[in-house]
Amino acid sequence: MKLRKCLVYLIVTVLAIGLLVTASPVFAASVKQKNIILATTTSTQDSGLLDVLIPLFEKKTGYFVKTIAVGSGQAMAMGQKGEADVLLVHSPDAEMKFMAEGSGINRRLVMHNDFIIVGPPDDPVTIKMSKSVKEGFKKISLGSALFLSRGDNSGTHAKEKAIWKSSAINPEGQKWYQQTGLGMGQTLNVASEKRGYCLADRGTYLALKKNLGLDILLEGDPLLLNVYHVIEVNAAKWPKVNAPGAKAFSDFMVSRQTQKIIGSFGVAKYGSPLFFPDAGKKVENLGK
Repeated sequence: MKLRKCLVYLIVTVLAIGLLVTASPVFAASVKQKNIILATTTSTQDSGLLDVLIPLFEKKTGYFVKTIAVGSGQAMAMGQKGEADVLLVHSPDAEMKFMAEGSGINRRLVMHNDFIIVGPPDDPVTIKMSKSVKEGFKKISLGSALFLSRGDNSGTHAKEKAIWKSSAINPEGQKWYQQTGLGMGQTLNVASEKRGYCLADRGTYLALKKNLGLDILLEGDPLLLNVYHVIEVNAAKWPKVNAPGAKAFSDFMVSRQTQKIIGSFGVAKYGSPLFFPDAGKKVENLGK
């Protein structure tokens, strides 16, 4: 009986200590500091790239990543509130504003791919014959051909609006211009179902191509370059930001090993990479 009582006492004591350790602020803080919130774009998620990279990062560093895939604009809005630790985005003008206001630090070039214009194979307004993306957009407007826009303040949406503006066209309010308010993958699915045109990043399109009734109709225009940067959220403005974790993720994204993985991602399946590694390069030299 005495031995049994001693064992019971020992078990209760161990459980009590465990509860105290788990509930202690120091323990809770250490767990929290091992978590990183990554606000990124739906294109990096939908393409499958993060499914490859994040497990490698977690295994290498011991950090755990919570990924929130939204448009670049929404990702930066999270950063502006200190609701994310690190960003992986592709909206250069908005990124520069984000940095100028002191919301981010250490903006580093990671990779690029390009945007493409996709649409129904029969191409009703013959944009495939266009000499430039501006000419293609003008044909869509003049022919009142259905165009599906993400309409979500993402990097893709920002690029699309810039092309419309450079083409001297305002599509807002036109019946043929429809905004989905969805991510890249979902918008491509809507465009496929409705047989409309759409601006997409090449990586997401190739990843979903087999289930889409859409062809690439315009590509290669310098206006369609799509550049990604990693940005650490400024812990000086938001002390709760996991600055060491954000730096570890940022360093990982531009490391030689990760850049090599990015450069080979998609080759086996699609015959070409979905993204091109650019760490250490200058933006003005990309695509040349």
